[in-house]
Order: sequence, then C-alpha cells, then structure tokens
Amino acid sequence: MGFVDLLDQIGGFGRFQWLHVTLISLPGLLMASQNLLNNFVAGMPAHHCTPSANHSIPYQYNHSATMVSLYIYIVICGVMRCRYVTPQWHQLLMNSTAPPADLTSAVETEACLDGWTFDQSEFDSTIVTEWDLVCSLRPLKQMSQTIYMGGVLAGAIIFGGLSDRFGRKVILSWSYLQLAILGSCTALSPSYAIFCTLRFLSGMSVSGIILNSVSLKVEWIPTSSRTLVGTLSSFFFTFGQMILAGLGFWLRDWRKLQVAVCLPYFLFSFYSWWLTESARWLVLNRRSEEALKSIQQVARINGKKDVNITLEVAVLHSHMNKEIVASKSSYSAYDLLRTGGMRRISVCLVAVWFSTSFAYYGLAMDLQKFGVNVYLMQIIFGAVDIPAKLLALLMLTFLGRRVTQAACLFLSALVIFINIFVPTDMQTLRTTLACLGKGFTSSSFTCVYLYTGELYPTVVRQTGMGFVSTMARIGSMAAPAVLILDEVIPALPSIVYGGAAVIAGVFACFLPETRDIPLPDTIEDVEDRWYAGGMVSKEEIALKEMKEGESAGLNAL
Repeated sequence: MGFVDLLDQIGGFGRFQWLHVTLISLPGLLMASQNLLNNFVAGMPAHHCTPSANHSIPYQYNHSATMVSLYIYIVICGVMRCRYVTPQWHQLLMNSTAPPADLTSAVETEACLDGWTFDQSEFDSTIVTEWDLVCSLRPLKQMSQTIYMGGVLAGAIIFGGLSDRFGRKVILSWSYLQLAILGSCTALSPSYAIFCTLRFLSGMSVSGIILNSVSLKVEWIPTSSRTLVGTLSSFFFTFGQMILAGLGFWLRDWRKLQVAVCLPYFLFSFYSWWLTESARWLVLNRRSEEALKSIQQVARINGKKDVNITLEVAVLHSHMNKEIVASKSSYSAYDLLRTGGMRRISVCLVAVWFSTSFAYYGLAMDLQKFGVNVYLMQIIFGAVDIPAKLLALLMLTFLGRRVTQAACLFLSALVIFINIFVPTDMQTLRTTLACLGKGFTSSSFTCVYLYTGELYPTVVRQTGMGFVSTMARIGSMAAPAVLILDEVIPALPSIVYGGAAVIAGVFACFLPETRDIPLPDTIEDVEDRWYAGGMVSKEEIALKEMKEGESAGLNAL
C-alpha cells in the first residue's frame, strides 16, 4: 500500500483538496500578467522626431502631428526616423507622404536631437517612451523580456533545490513575498538597468511559485484526479491573460500596471502560511509527527474523523515504505541519459519542450505586429486557449499522446508558415491564423506536461521534469530575441518559429505511446516496456506485472 491508498482512506479528493487547490491556483490568475507583461509595459507607440525649438512653424501646421512627422520631419531607412536640419516647406505642396529618393539623399538630415514625440492613443506611458527605446536602442525592448525569462530559468534551478531542503510551503510563501516586494519596486525604477535587474529577480520568484504550487497540489491529490485538476488549474492562467488585457486597457501607464499585477501577492503571501505542507516531504525529511498531524487534519476536514483513531506513525511509514526506500537511492540528471531508452526519451522531450515554449512566446509576445488593438488581441489570444485545451484533452483521450503531440506541433508550424504569405493589409486573416497557431502551441503545452510525467519513471520523474522545463525556459528566453531579426527580413522570425516546431514534431514521432499504460517506476521498466525488442503492448505489461506480483507473493511465503 502506498501514500495514494492513504489519501483514499482520508477522503480522496474531498473538501480539503478542493479548498487547497483553489487557494494555490488563485495566484495563477496573475501569473500570465508576469509572463506577458512586456506586451503592455514595453509597448511601442507610433512616434516621430520632436520638432526643434529653433524652428518657427506656422500656426496652421503647429498642431498637426501628421504634417510634422511626414513632411517636415521625415522617416528614412525604414526603422531609423530622422529629421531635416532645416524645414522643407516645399514638401507641403507634394501629394506624396514621402520625399523623392534623390531629395532624401540630397537634403541634409540629422538625428533626433530634441527627443521623440510618441502617440498616446494606445499607451499613456511605457518603458519605450520613458527611456526612448527606439532606433539603435530598439533591441532593448525585447532584451528586457529575455532578461526576465533568464530570471525564471535561474529561479527554477535555485528554488527547486531549496524547496527540497526547506519545504514547499516555506519557499512558496517566500516567493509570493519576493514577487510582491520586487515587482512593486520595479514600478519605481529610475533607469532601464534597474528595471531589468528587478524584472530578473521577479522572474526568479515566479519560478518558485510555479514549482512549489504544482508540488503542493500534486502531493495531496489522488492519482485518478491529477489530470482533471491539472487541466482546471491551467484555466486560471488562461483567464489571467484576459485579466491582463483589462488591467492594461484601464491603467495604460506601465508603472501603475506593474503595481497592479504585483500588489495582490502580499495577500497571497499572507494566507499561504495557512496552507498544509506536503506530508510526503515531511516524512522523507524525518518529520513524521508533523506529517501525521497534517493527515489527521485533512481527514477531519474531509469528514473522515474515524480514520484518526487508527492513524499512527508506524501506519504512515508502512504506507510510504516504497517512497522511503526509493529516497535512499541516489539518482541524478545523468540517469536521464545513461541508458539507450532514457536517452532517446530525454533528447526527444528536450526538442518538444524547447520548441513548444519557443513558438508559444514568439507568438504571444509580439501582439502589435498584427495591426489590431493590442488589448483586444490579448483577450482573443487568451480566449483561444479555452477550446485549445479542451481539444487537447479529447485528442489525448481518443488518439493518444504521441499523435496529439506531433499533430499539434506540425499544425502550429503550418499555420505560422501560411501567415508569412498573407499580405499585411489582410489583418483579419492574419489575426485568425495567429490565434490558431497559438491555440495549437497551447495544446502542445497541455499534452507535453502529461506526456512527460508518463514517460519518465518514478525514481527520476521530478529530475526529468526539471530538466526538460529548463529547456522550455531557454526557449522562452530565445523567443523575444529572435523577434529582432525582423529588421533583417520581416518574415525571418516566423520562419525560425515554424522551423523549430517542425523539427520538434519529427522528434515527437519517435516517442513511445503511453495511453492506458501504467506509469513506470524504475529505469528498467522504461527499457523493458518500450526499448527491449520493440514496443510492448499494455496487455503484455499487465501480464508481466501480474506474474511479478505472484512471484513476490511466493517469495514472501
């Protein structure tokens, strides 16, 4: 009997689990705000050179931004926006909004020495308007997101180890508090460098929240309920994308928005001290008395008061004997690559995780390129995740994991490639295709989380999840950096995103199917089931496990 059997005895998925999962999932409503905040905090409004104070402009033109930007202060070389040294009044007589090519080269121009004038119809203030991140400084807009994702990666490495040492609840509460303080202080940043530093540290705390939230939920939930709970919990992130759009539209100032999405974490940090620590972690860290009290409390909340009479430390240890024995063995990341079967699974999963995250954030982090109102686009991108995740569940149930994973990646690549050839003036079609692409990458995320847990054996499952999720963080870091390539060739970022999805789809085809097959417990299980003379059917697995059980019973006699 294992710990899952004990969970069934104390109520299974009862009142405690519903309350526990809800309280841990609530902060997820603002997790999307942290990951996608750059769409609004670093939004780039339309802009042009500010007219020189030394130039006298007639009154009828002084209040016309169009006249100033298109005729007197011109745009040359596409991205670089410069101005004439002296006003070219004769251009007001031209019908064209751009000067002739020979005039552009003949007339003396200069950099925008008096700064920039930004359109405020969409944003009141962003870090772009605050620190003039245009022209040669334009790559810094995307760099801020890459630095934030670097913090998420660092946090996954640091907080993952700390949670194993100090407990899930303590690190979760600390991560809430760290994000509340540093995230709110980010709004006070006097410079771009300080802004990026605080965003990096905020990204670290986001990893601490995600990792420990998942652990605390999973370790108190029966196996049969994990898929449903995981799916329902993911909808908090989906709704959070729409909440972000509403907050951005309402506030329109990057400093106010930064405070709005971080301040609630003070409340989350406060009530997190009343969450229940993982009993599994307590037992494995020689704190069985505390674990027993926690389990007894859960039983009371679930209405199983009679169970408390029979519960004692010895009974608890008997239920967790397998986990205690397994914890005495030493496994490392090397075991993910040591054998042929594990190596094949790990390499394929690295490609799938990296490309899924790479394509997802490549689409989700550049909403302005679609030419649609950025707030409306964010709501649409959030809403499309709902049918996408439901579709993923149906495909996983009836088609299996491997077909679903590969199909989602290939379809997302196809949509991304098609969008390259759609003219920019066909905004409705471009937006529709972009939504489909994000929907398929979201479905890929839903599948890969479940698939990875079923492929890796129990003894290295957490190590494997940490390893491949690190690859996902690297993909999310690379995604905004690739957007800078549109200055070379506008279609180049889409080619890179789509190409990565195709390669990952090919790798996914080499993964074994896990639908309706029991979870592997050891590395030997993986090798025997899927890579010892070909794939093994689920009937053969069940027969083998039955024989092993009979053999174990005879040996015990």
